[in-house]
Amino acid sequence: MTILQISADLSYRLPAPCTILVQVEAAATTDQILTSSEILVGPLDSKSVVSAHDGIGTRLWTTQQEKLTISYNAQIAIDRANPDFAALPATALSDLPGHAVPYLFNSLYCSVNAFDQVVTGEFSGLSGGPLVAAMAAYIEQTMTYGSDADNVHSNAEQCFAARKGVCRDYAHIMISMARAANIPARFASTYAPDVLPQDFHAVPEVFLDGFWHLIDPTGMAQASDMAVIGIGRDATDVSFLTAFGSMNMVEQRVSVARA
Repeated sequence: MTILQISADLSYRLPAPCTILVQVEAAATTDQILTSSEILVGPLDSKSVVSAHDGIGTRLWTTQQEKLTISYNAQIAIDRANPDFAALPATALSDLPGHAVPYLFNSLYCSVNAFDQVVTGEFSGLSGGPLVAAMAAYIEQTMTYGSDADNVHSNAEQCFAARKGVCRDYAHIMISMARAANIPARFASTYAPDVLPQDFHAVPEVFLDGFWHLIDPTGMAQASDMAVIGIGRDATDVSFLTAFGSMNMVEQRVSVARA
């Protein structure tokens, strides 16, 4: 079991009153226990809690004027083994449960058809867990980790063509590849202690042998060390902040350490 101490502090200027959807709290699930958790949202005391995508985690609605401040502190006990992908078979399409089926299809940042040729050309003869592990290794080896102004809003196909991106882009690429191979894959927003620079961390989660399994194509995190915030089809569904208006970042600090 891994114990993580997590803190996240965010500050934004708001040119006008703004309603914001916040998702920064680690989810309470069967394999991660919240031993302590506190979130402060201000300066106005405006906060309502709603369920997040697929019922994993929660979101907060808040309406603020002039500025937004968020302070989140938690201790999480992670009781999750690292998957042995070599031993995980694929789940036949006809055996997929209903909740996994939507994660076979295109989404805003993940174009399945764009990766058909890559999957058939690079991973011929592989299936299930060995295929997923090979995809993660391929992405880590062929991509350069980094961001610039040109790829902030790029989709998986564009980032793969540029061979450059950050964790969300690596996740989008691998999700697209997995879906192209008829493996359901979804986007997970997480906290992880070995991510550099420290920040919110995005990874794919794939459905194999009847269960969801986290995997990190950046190579910076393992399933046993990640605290999941929420999941979705891609980054659109699980953004840590979604502003229904304009806001400008003043400060953002994330710290994740093993306790």
